[in-house]
Amino acid sequence: MAPIRDKNSEFTRRKFSLCCGAACLAAPYVSANGRWIEVEHAWGTLRLNQPAERVVSIGYTTQDALLAMGVVPLAVRHWFGENPNSIWPWALKSLGQTEPVVITGEVSIEMIADLAPDLIVAIGSGIARAEYEILVQIAPVLMHASDEPVFGSPWQADTRRIGRALGKDRHAEKLVSDVEAKFLSARSRHPDWQGATAVAAWQNGSVTGAFLGQDKRAQFLTELGFVPPEKLRDVTARQGFYATLSPEDLSPLDADLLLWTSSLGGSSDIARLPMRRTLNAHRQGREVFADTDVSAALSFGSVLSLPFALDRLEADFNAALDGRPGTIVASAASAGLTP
Repeated sequence: MAPIRDKNSEFTRRKFSLCCGAACLAAPYVSANGRWIEVEHAWGTLRLNQPAERVVSIGYTTQDALLAMGVVPLAVRHWFGENPNSIWPWALKSLGQTEPVVITGEVSIEMIADLAPDLIVAIGSGIARAEYEILVQIAPVLMHASDEPVFGSPWQADTRRIGRALGKDRHAEKLVSDVEAKFLSARSRHPDWQGATAVAAWQNGSVTGAFLGQDKRAQFLTELGFVPPEKLRDVTARQGFYATLSPEDLSPLDADLLLWTSSLGGSSDIARLPMRRTLNAHRQGREVFADTDVSAALSFGSVLSLPFALDRLEADFNAALDGRPGTIVASAASAGLTP
């Protein structure tokens, strides 16, 4: 991400000419009744004297929690894909007819200032502390908690934190409870999944890898009761999220369930992997393929996208794990990944 302009920019000089120091920062937060909304985060305390209504979302996935609580952001951050307004299918109903500004690439401080937000949600945005210090001159900025990774904060925590800033604590808690209940129901329907091994894998050109630990795709499988295979537990994670594998040895991917996620090459790169044919998961028909939308839903790992992914994958997971190699797994068959 390109850095936000520093304090020598024309906009920032204008901003700092109006006021300075603590007096400037305190001005937007004066509360008439002495009651403030406060949210602790990695770089301080967000403080509002009333629930936020005009919100800019510069986190790559935070638009989902806002939309789930009925707040259409003034602007959203584009991550990947070619969806109108950078909103994916699981969130379209919540968007309605409004068209937020789409931020692509560098975050423009002038553009955000022109939108006059009363809250900037930057959870999972990857901004630096210096960038935060400039943005907070425009509006309070909400970040992840100090004990959470920048790009791996739990979806429950993200939803609750954003709900608090919106004055929608109960709504946020209901959303979290509903999604957790959906996963609990899936675990109850499939006791055979509990403790079975599963891997979320990817193929990009000549590089094969698996998602690990803090990654939302790995966490999705964990929330359904799966565990990583022993060989994968011994693989060193890069940045806590993924590991790349030797093309000569894909055995860490051999699990009771092998979930392939879509990449730029689609399923064709996966189908051409020679060593994939050595995996029992392939020979016994225990592979599932997540198409573009489902892969994106898993990547977002949000309060809106997780139910979407579960609805799309449950039947295929069940088919892959029924103990009968001849059972057709629809997604794998349509992607040309059947034995």
